[in-house]
Amino acid sequence: MAREFQRGHKAKISDLTAGTDLYVGVQISGPGLTFDISCFGLDANEQLSDDRYFVFFNQPKTPEDAIQLLGAQAGDTESFRVTLDRIPAHIHKLSFTATIDGAGQMSQIAPGCIRIVAGGEEVARYAFSGAEFSTERAVMLGDFYLKDVWRFAAVGQGFDGGLDALLKNFGGEVAEEEPAVQQPQEAGAPGFAPPAQTAPAPSFGVPATPQTPQAPPPAPAFGAPNVPPQAPAPAPASAPGNPQMYTAPTAAGPMTPPAPAPAPFATQPPGPPAGPPGVPGQPFGGVQAPGPVPAEAGLRVVLTKYAEVAVGDRWTEQNPQQVRATLTKGQPILAKQGSMVAYQGDIDFAYKGSGLLGKLTGQLTGQGMSLMRCSGDGEVFLADEASRLFVIRLEGDQLYTSAHGVLAFDESLDTEIRRIEGAGLPGGGFFSMLFSGTGSVVVKTRGIPVVLPVGPATYVDGNAVIAWSAGAQAVTTTALRLRRSGYASSQSEAINLQFRGAPGNFVVVQPFEV
Repeated sequence: MAREFQRGHKAKISDLTAGTDLYVGVQISGPGLTFDISCFGLDANEQLSDDRYFVFFNQPKTPEDAIQLLGAQAGDTESFRVTLDRIPAHIHKLSFTATIDGAGQMSQIAPGCIRIVAGGEEVARYAFSGAEFSTERAVMLGDFYLKDVWRFAAVGQGFDGGLDALLKNFGGEVAEEEPAVQQPQEAGAPGFAPPAQTAPAPSFGVPATPQTPQAPPPAPAFGAPNVPPQAPAPAPASAPGNPQMYTAPTAAGPMTPPAPAPAPFATQPPGPPAGPPGVPGQPFGGVQAPGPVPAEAGLRVVLTKYAEVAVGDRWTEQNPQQVRATLTKGQPILAKQGSMVAYQGDIDFAYKGSGLLGKLTGQLTGQGMSLMRCSGDGEVFLADEASRLFVIRLEGDQLYTSAHGVLAFDESLDTEIRRIEGAGLPGGGFFSMLFSGTGSVVVKTRGIPVVLPVGPATYVDGNAVIAWSAGAQAVTTTALRLRRSGYASSQSEAINLQFRGAPGNFVVVQPFEV
């Protein structure tokens, strides 16, 4: 089953597939729009320092064939073959991009995706739609990047300036040269190519399209999945306004009239809707064949953006207000009682008592926590009154926070209550909770927080602080006093926290006073 990505989600390629010979397909379309889809091979500084690794229709492959442009196939507007173990050492990132050739904006595109196929099976997909963009004319869809190992990231970042803005972003420029003349193909198919309709399917590539209904053949070792017969793609148009480089044919979006918007809350832009995975006749959510669209299909398209996020880590931010913990036996978590909103699998929930001493300490310090222990095999979804949630991962680090701002954490982490030096804060808030070890802490805030670097004089309202690094020293102070007429609160700001520490330390502040 393909792992579904959202914008900003990252994963190791080795977690998706053991293979290194990958098919990358891009599905993008819009009424009256044509697209240039390219791959930029970037160096360690994310610059196009070697233009031989800019793969597009006028330069369809790199010198060692590590990246090859395959064209439209298997329902994809454009596709690539990427062989990771052939990529030279000076290339650290592959950025897959799409630009509009001519007039138009990315807000006009229909739902599309960038997907990774290995061994004939789709292993990853990042879906996007025009609702995510506005006036952009170019977009970075996804990246393969090298960080000790090759990884994939769903990007979805747009540029108003189109191709010129993309090239400038990567340190390149439009070459002043004549358009490349397309060479006639040699007789006989190359070693890697879609086979002829009458030829048997090779061990890699796109299988031949069956002429009569029959059972699908087994997945090939490399290439896009099987697809049903499709109408021939429309003839691509040339690129106006940029004769020196982009005058070769581009992939044209289908000229499909807008379908009626499904009730009651469809926001889908005009164009052919993408079918959900597993629907017959629509492999891997690709562009469906012409024909009537059932009403329930439109509803599924609308709800796609709310689908469960694929598992990328033990802790996954499902959305800004909900987090999912993936549990395995022997690795339980502790969560605030009542924070479970859903779970899948064999999960056991048990009350986590703190003992008489723990209860007394919590009452005296204001750092008491009512916890439940979640264990077993499965997934637990956690939330708390629609608070914004953030997963902070510790790798032998230490983090201070208030117990009231903690939603959940790994049971393997050590916890300790520490006293903040100085005068007491209202409500017994002059203590804090110290987390240390290796694991994750889920912190909740009211609104979007800000992370401030700790300087020589950083003062924070004691009721607005969420967390701070262990290297930052916090002391209470009464240095700041404001009149009631200058601060719209029921009392003056007489108590604050002053943070001091070496460069690199931080404090997290929420836009809400508890």
